[in-house]
Amino acid sequence: DAGTQREMLELGAEVMASYGWTGVHDMSVGYDTVAMMTSLAGSDRFAIRNYVAANSENYDDVAAHLDAYSADSRVIVRAVKFYADGALGSRGAALLEPYSDAPESRGLMIAREEEAVSMMQAALRDGVQLAIHAIGDRGNRLILDWMETALEAVPPDERAIADPRWRIEHAQIVNPQDLPRFAALGVIPSMQPSHAIGDLHFAPDRLGAERLHGAYAWQSMIDSGAIVAGGSDAPVERGEARIEFYASAVRQDLDGYSAEGWHREEAVSRQDALKMFTIWPAYAS
Repeated sequence: DAGTQREMLELGAEVMASYGWTGVHDMSVGYDTVAMMTSLAGSDRFAIRNYVAANSENYDDVAAHLDAYSADSRVIVRAVKFYADGALGSRGAALLEPYSDAPESRGLMIAREEEAVSMMQAALRDGVQLAIHAIGDRGNRLILDWMETALEAVPPDERAIADPRWRIEHAQIVNPQDLPRFAALGVIPSMQPSHAIGDLHFAPDRLGAERLHGAYAWQSMIDSGAIVAGGSDAPVERGEARIEFYASAVRQDLDGYSAEGWHREEAVSRQDALKMFTIWPAYAS
């Protein structure tokens, strides 16, 4: 019931605060929970700042209420999230070439070009930020292609916000040819370092050695000029700030293990790791 949901939202905020966060970017949120979170924040029962990306079916609600939030609001709803493809573990991430351990499959594209480009063009005119889940190299390439199409179709003087700061959530497997396109298009790769130290135990089987060159490529993204927003993907991962900082700066699992193909050169400096969890996510919101 509503009372239980309010209690769980309050508890969730307390847990994230206890893990070391002052704010989160809350993905795939049903718009009906926004009022609850705002009410909790108004009575000082919401322990963190919450930047919300609502479900795509709630696009109209988000677009209609953009003026309801200021920069110092505890809960802000200015973004919409939708899915380009599936996950790597389930072989649902859309790949340019077949899976190394399932040669009959290249994964699954969930998004469709016409619908996606239409939403992108509307978002540019309305001022809604888009956060798009893309994990595989085909998923990432197609989303970048579609973003480029939309950005060309709606020039800056026709946009509600000239620089929309669109995001690709995860950006886990990217063809090296596509890495520079994030910075060139002003797209923010929103990446979760703990994914790498978990996924790299099975990613070589899924992808083979060659495709790991563009996998979880934090340093390459930074070198290309992209703003990398770090995250945790809680509750898929534990969500603890220290784990994410460690994963990004050390690129070993929590037992100190790394293997051939883990590309330790993609670990970042501690200074950049700090930016990935402070000023760069602030920019991304």
